Amino acid sequence: MKIDFEPDPGSYPFGSKWFDASAGRMHYLDEGSGTPILFCHGNPTWSFLYRGIVTRLRDRFRCVAVDYLGFGLSDRPDGYGYTIEEHARTTGELVDHLGLEGFITMGQDWGGPVSMAVATERADRISGVVLGNTWFWPSTAYFRAFSKVMGTRMMQRKILEKNFFVERLMPMSMAHELSELEMDHYRKVQPTPEARRGVARMPKQIIEATPLLARLSRDVPAKLGSKTALIVWGMRDLGFRPSAIPRVRQAFRDVVVVELKQAKHYIQEDAPDEIADAIARRFA
Repeated sequence: MKIDFEPDPGSYPFGSKWFDASAGRMHYLDEGSGTPILFCHGNPTWSFLYRGIVTRLRDRFRCVAVDYLGFGLSDRPDGYGYTIEEHARTTGELVDHLGLEGFITMGQDWGGPVSMAVATERADRISGVVLGNTWFWPSTAYFRAFSKVMGTRMMQRKILEKNFFVERLMPMSMAHELSELEMDHYRKVQPTPEARRGVARMPKQIIEATPLLARLSRDVPAKLGSKTALIVWGMRDLGFRPSAIPRVRQAFRDVVVVELKQAKHYIQEDAPDEIADAIARRFA
């Protein structure tokens, strides 16, 4: 399934790029030059989430922001399972196709496990790590309960038929209100229940991806612990609370923490300028 949506050039001032991964055609943006940064999104977002950060950094960095298969403008291929392992594999294929060397990863929400899975398999090519409001270890009881609720028949129907993540959870999880045009960039890339299969699968992965998360809990400190690290954290996030920061921090030996005082979960929407400035200071 292909998505028939043209982003507004004023809101998304980038040229679309395409890559034929092993499982389907992926959309991504590739802007600027310099040290590459791979931006990995969570649920139910896409590369549009990073627009404010990319526009602020592309004069100094090469910014690559991916849409996983099933998200954004990427295809929804038949037979694709929409697991985090698959998203990490196809994102890694894009990284290898682009020949990224000495690159930085940034991940938020599910972008944390995806970016860390990509990075741990290419640790010799990683120069830095940025993480915000995310995790890379087996989920706590709180998130496992969330996973079970979101996996019920009733909630799966709301996600698929009512676009629950975009219409309800996203507005609740931001400190400021998006314009209708901005909201349409999240709505219109998920126009039908079929287009939302990836969004519906991700909350189930909180439990189903436990083997991957267990592996990352060992591999991140072992393979990436010596890398230059930056933690940018939305301090008003009710899900990924600031109490998780020490768990992220202890994985890295050279780490700086930037507290985004007013930001909730979707930090890229709430604090793009603060995040871009922190990245520029840390990695320039």
